[in-house]
Amino acid sequence: MNSIFENTATAFALKKDAELERAYFLFKMIANEPLVRIGTAMTNFAIKAHLPVEGLIRATVFDHFCGGINEKDCMPVVDKMYTKGVSSVLDYSVEGKDDEDPLDNALETILNVLDFVKEKDGIPFAVFKPTGYGRFALFQKINEGKGLTDSEKEEWARVVARFDKTCKKAYDLDVALLIDGEESWIQDAADSLVEDMMRKYNKEKIVVYNTLQLYRWDRLEYLKGLLEKAKLESFKVGMKVVRGAYMEKENNRAQEKGYKSPICISKQATDKNFDTVVSFMVDNLSDVSIFAGTHNEESCYKLIKLMEEKGISPNNSNIWFGQLYGMSDHISFNLAEKGYNVAKYLPFGPVRDVMPYLIRRAEENTSVAGQTSRELNLLKKERERRKI
Repeated sequence: MNSIFENTATAFALKKDAELERAYFLFKMIANEPLVRIGTAMTNFAIKAHLPVEGLIRATVFDHFCGGINEKDCMPVVDKMYTKGVSSVLDYSVEGKDDEDPLDNALETILNVLDFVKEKDGIPFAVFKPTGYGRFALFQKINEGKGLTDSEKEEWARVVARFDKTCKKAYDLDVALLIDGEESWIQDAADSLVEDMMRKYNKEKIVVYNTLQLYRWDRLEYLKGLLEKAKLESFKVGMKVVRGAYMEKENNRAQEKGYKSPICISKQATDKNFDTVVSFMVDNLSDVSIFAGTHNEESCYKLIKLMEEKGISPNNSNIWFGQLYGMSDHISFNLAEKGYNVAKYLPFGPVRDVMPYLIRRAEENTSVAGQTSRELNLLKKERERRKI
């Protein structure tokens, strides 16, 4: 297959020279693992000590990886990307809240985002994270099958109500809704809740999407079981497929507690698992919709080839490619130019609250072999092209 990801003029068409230089600088920094560790520690200290660093963060790493501090702030980025055929997924990236008020605030934010999605062609999906709607420890207790206290039962009822209110509004507005993945020791509880939402709202069309983290070796069997249930109970399955975000945490916990790690034994095994699951979903496209969230070029090529072999048009509404804002523009914009459905996850939120997300992005880029060097090489190639 002809390489379509080398065209840097298309990939970085929206970046001004100054933005290109900032991206090059950031990825040079991220490529230095000791520097990332030191920078992360210093940033965490500065935030906790309430030092005046938000302006610096906003002007560098925040503006590169995030759309803004609120929905309206993101609109110029959304509109700009859509001129090149790349859609946006507004992602309220505030994590780790345990109090009821922030959880209710997250609900109101997502409900507002749904209104934006309905009004904007450039925003085809909304998204939320289960732990944005409920305490991690509560999900874990349910996951472990432990009995809940009366107050916890009331609390869980509020979590379910938040899920249902969001999914119902997405259904009423005819907007697709992605629900992000969590750590394995709370994912079963989240899966069960999302399945209930699919049963309720995915009867005639696919509104609700769950997430499969495919560095887990057990997810294909889970998907097959879910699809059997869906056919028996007459609902459809939407799935965002990703490799996963918590590998180090998963492996460490499994080792500490003495159980078999849910993570595939190698990067190669993860890649094979991802591609196998995508192939299975393409084979069942009449009952499944795919959001392929990947920065892996080979996996993108394999999905493109599957679509070509089966005569599936690039703009088939049941297949989307997705990448994170600030990363893999060579994939996103070149796919969009070829007519494929592409959406960038566009995080937003107050600078301080989004810092855990930004730190994870830096750490992931540092740990994924070849990712940062590929970004740097492409940015360098475009810098040199512009000098000619």
